[in-house]
Amino acid sequence: MKTIFNHFLLGISLVFFASSCATAEPAASIEEMPVTVESLPASEVSTENWSERAQEVLINALSLSGIRYKYGGNSPETGFDCSGFVSYVFKQATSLTLPRSALAMSRLGTTVPKSELKPGDLVFFNTLKSAFSHVGIYVGDNRFIHSPRSGGSVRIESMENSYWSKRFNGAQRLESDKEVSK
Repeated sequence: MKTIFNHFLLGISLVFFASSCATAEPAASIEEMPVTVESLPASEVSTENWSERAQEVLINALSLSGIRYKYGGNSPETGFDCSGFVSYVFKQATSLTLPRSALAMSRLGTTVPKSELKPGDLVFFNTLKSAFSHVGIYVGDNRFIHSPRSGGSVRIESMENSYWSKRFNGAQRLESDKEVSK
């Protein structure tokens, strides 16, 4: 099973690599990280470290790399804003229906210290001078995937980047359907 899953992840990463060369994006002031599963440390890709749900969440999130940002957007066809992206990923990967705002999502699940983040955890940032105004999905190695802003597209970025590290608000782990229905 582990070998099949790792081959699957490698295949997805090759698709992302090929498709990422086809799109051009305006220069960003925030450092962008390449969107490939193979760029994650082996310890993060190991199935022993992930729940099945977290694996599905990350696979679904990475499959949407490059989809353009659209305020209020909640589908690959129209584009995504940050909470629309996270809601869509969790619905597709786990059949969970999450609230439509980052602030409401921040009230779900279990609070996780930054030092204990695992792939699939929700990470929150203060980007509008308001706590929990932006949300993404942690992918490992201090990186997260999100739909950042107008003119941008779904991508992975480093939480160590000064912009994101100054604005980090916290993280939540959604481990059960019961926690989501709070």
